[in-house]
Amino acid sequence: MSRAQSGADELVCPGCGSRYEAHERFCPACALPLVAQGGSEPVAEVSDRHRRARKIKPQLAEGELVRVAGAQNQAEAEFIQGMLLEEGVPSLLRRSAGFDVPDFLAAGPRDILVPMAAVDTAREVLLEAELISPESRPATSPASPGRLLAWLVAALVAGALVVWLASLLVH
Repeated sequence: MSRAQSGADELVCPGCGSRYEAHERFCPACALPLVAQGGSEPVAEVSDRHRRARKIKPQLAEGELVRVAGAQNQAEAEFIQGMLLEEGVPSLLRRSAGFDVPDFLAAGPRDILVPMAAVDTAREVLLEAELISPESRPATSPASPGRLLAWLVAALVAGALVVWLASLLVH
């Protein structure tokens, strides 16, 4: 992959700023598509947010959010989030339910949530780092209120049926 010396027919990597000839399409170092460079303008710095977004694998960003791990505080949760991001897994932090310390916003347990498509990858990363135990069951999304109500009604109907059958046998 030869780099262009100068001229109007050169392309620039938006990530690292390297210049390439017009027939090149991707930067070999960053794997980003090259863009046309107009004049001698310096390449704009990529923001930290944009750099983090580039690490996310699109196939792992689909589905409902599922809790895969917990952390004791904000710093530990951000550490776990960074480990997941290095493997291309997007994640979200939230305060654990039932814990509220308004005076210390970084204190208290946190839940680490990932999209459903990334659950297996996230569990592998967390198991490798020994942050979760192998015998812990896979994280599942919480039951929706409608599903919970349906199971409750089904259990009530089954119980009523058993009581009715028992009363028929007694008489």
